[in-house]
Amino acid sequence: MTVERDELTWELFGSASRQLARQVAEGGFEPDLILSIARGGLFVAGALGYALDVKNLHVMNVEFYTGVDQRLDLPVVLPPVPNAVDLAGAKVLVADDVADTGATLKLVRDFCAEQVAEVRCAVVYEKPWTTVSCEYVWRRTDRWINFPWSTLPPVVRREGQVLDA
Repeated sequence: MTVERDELTWELFGSASRQLARQVAEGGFEPDLILSIARGGLFVAGALGYALDVKNLHVMNVEFYTGVDQRLDLPVVLPPVPNAVDLAGAKVLVADDVADTGATLKLVRDFCAEQVAEVRCAVVYEKPWTTVSCEYVWRRTDRWINFPWSTLPPVVRREGQVLDA
C-alpha cells in the first residue's frame, strides 16, 4: 500500500512562498525580523525575507523529526539559542515548512512571547490536527509532504549530527 503524499517541487515552493508573503503584506503585518525554525524553515524564511524586504533573519534550531513520521517525545532546542535581547520589542514572523503536531511552533512561539511586541507564524503547510493555528498558511493537508530539500537522502551521513529516537 502506497501512502499518498503532497509533492512540493522547487518551482511550486517559489509560488507558495510568494503567496505566503502576499498574505502577510495584505494582512498589514510588517515584521521587524523573521525567525526561521531550522532546518525546513530556513528556506521559507529566506524566501519570505526577500519577498517582504526583511533583511533581519534569525535562526532557532529545533530537533523533533528523526525520520518519516518519526519524532522525539518533545522538541529539543539546539544551540545556539537566539539571544532574547535581539528579539526584544520586535514584531516577529516565525517561519517553518509545516505545522504538523504544532509542538515545535508552540515551543518557538512561547520562547518569543514574553520578549517581543508581537509574534505571528507563517508555514507552507498546516495539518488539521496541529495545536498551533498559524496566521499565514499556503496549503492545508493531512498527507505526508515531500519537500524538495529533504526528499533525497544526505550525500554524506555524519555521526552525531542527528538525534536518535
